[in-house]
Amino acid sequence: MTFISKIDEKNIDKEEIKKQAEILKQGNTVIFPTETVYGLGANALDENAVKKIYEAKGRPSDNPLIVHIYNKNQVNELAKDISQKAHLVMDKFWPGPITIILSKKDIVPSRTSGGLDTVAIRMPSNVIARELLKETNLPIAAPSANISGRPSPTRGNHVYEEMNNRVDGIILGGDCTFGLESTVLDLTNDLPIILRPGSVTKENLESVIGKVEIDPALENKDDNIKAKAPGMKYKHYSPNADVFIVCGDEKKVAKRINNLVSENNIKELRTVTLCLLKNKSLYEGDTITLGENLEEVAANLFNALIMADKEKYDIVYTESFPKIGVGRAIMNRLLKSAGYKIIEA
Repeated sequence: MTFISKIDEKNIDKEEIKKQAEILKQGNTVIFPTETVYGLGANALDENAVKKIYEAKGRPSDNPLIVHIYNKNQVNELAKDISQKAHLVMDKFWPGPITIILSKKDIVPSRTSGGLDTVAIRMPSNVIARELLKETNLPIAAPSANISGRPSPTRGNHVYEEMNNRVDGIILGGDCTFGLESTVLDLTNDLPIILRPGSVTKENLESVIGKVEIDPALENKDDNIKAKAPGMKYKHYSPNADVFIVCGDEKKVAKRINNLVSENNIKELRTVTLCLLKNKSLYEGDTITLGENLEEVAANLFNALIMADKEKYDIVYTESFPKIGVGRAIMNRLLKSAGYKIIEA
């Protein structure tokens, strides 16, 4: 049985927080909301507890986990060789949707770090997550709260439907603000490298710490790389439907998708198109609108992929988005979701 708590972030029930914190202290798993996506948490320093995360998700054991903390002092317990740039990032962007990778101390189990000598750490801003972390007084490892490879959940009902009875506790705390997982920044070398783009963009970071690189592996569909961050390895964020990204001029994209939809109708394949609200009228057949701008697309993307599953579509076509700002994160998730299947209009 999963213990369920419904908590309003504007009126937090401290008793429910204490009950869920106790589950974590006992070495068990609790799902909780963050500002990015829902996380599936367990004590990051307890190998047996962390093992339960992998079991609940069906997650490959060489995929590292992000450790969530309540305050910056905990970084010193988990990591060593903390650079000035790391301190600048923490001071500017924490609490918030960015994860930093540092050299780990021995206190962090190999199972938590995916067998690496580094640790991924973040301080979430979601008030429910913060209350839970404060109450446990533990670093909590928490990947996204979904079956491994599936779209990450950003809404409480998605978590409940997919993960009820797979974990020990669930906090249902409303919708997540950003909708895409945190930016992951490797700070183990002199030149910072983004391993996973997110809401804290390359441009945001460079305004604080200077030059930042994008890991070339983000454009690589080869799964044989050694993953230093969650989401780098394996097909990811995928609904049951086949996803295709259609690139090119807006009108050409719409014409190409409409032709493909007609062909699929003949084959009796159910098809849906993901698009910006302003382009909805260009498309024939079913559509799911992602919003009016890149921030709204980011917030709605995973929900749209989950909706496509609920409606049992066979094929999903999606518009592409410019790789600037948060658009880089959107395209990263879409490429993974589509298994790098791109159609040029």
